[in-house]
Amino acid sequence: MTKTLLHLSLAAMLALSTAAGAQEAASDGDAAAETAQSAPGTGLDTGREVADQNQAYVKATHGDWSVRCFPGEGDEDLCQMYQLLTESEGNPVAEFTLYRLEGAGPVAAGATIAVPLGTLLTEEMRLSVDGGKAKSYAYSFCTMGGCFSRIGLTADEVEAMKQGAQALIEIVPAQAPDQTVRIEVSLSGFTAAFDEASTLSN
Repeated sequence: MTKTLLHLSLAAMLALSTAAGAQEAASDGDAAAETAQSAPGTGLDTGREVADQNQAYVKATHGDWSVRCFPGEGDEDLCQMYQLLTESEGNPVAEFTLYRLEGAGPVAAGATIAVPLGTLLTEEMRLSVDGGKAKSYAYSFCTMGGCFSRIGLTADEVEAMKQGAQALIEIVPAQAPDQTVRIEVSLSGFTAAFDEASTLSN
């Protein structure tokens, strides 16, 4: 399926879509409330149906990747690959989401990687596959939930992940700038999940 990117991450687009839908639903609800209040007789509000709030759902799971989808405006939902990344003791430390891209030149996929607050932002995040040469990526923004790097992957890099066993994310803690935190990303199920992810048009 093909959607429009509009220079936003998939998650941001979905958040905007949810807000717009909620606003429209609220407007419809206000109109219905006026009708109920003006009904002759009791003056009691008998209520209205509440629209779904576009909650994400897991469409499928392939290996260590899940395909998370959000209801779209048309018949097709927006779906992205997702993996919650944990440290050696099983505590969550990062998130990796990915979707396919069309019309973005050499970039075949877009991804958003979330890492903890307290990451040293001047030291870019590094990503490598199966011990290969790493590339570094800048951080785009931070929120209360963490710091985010929005990256583009070429067709060759996507193919390497399809063929690979493990990717590695490396970040530097702000309070220990002489140390490197390594976060493993399983590539089990990557190909099947990639095939089910939405394709966004740039």
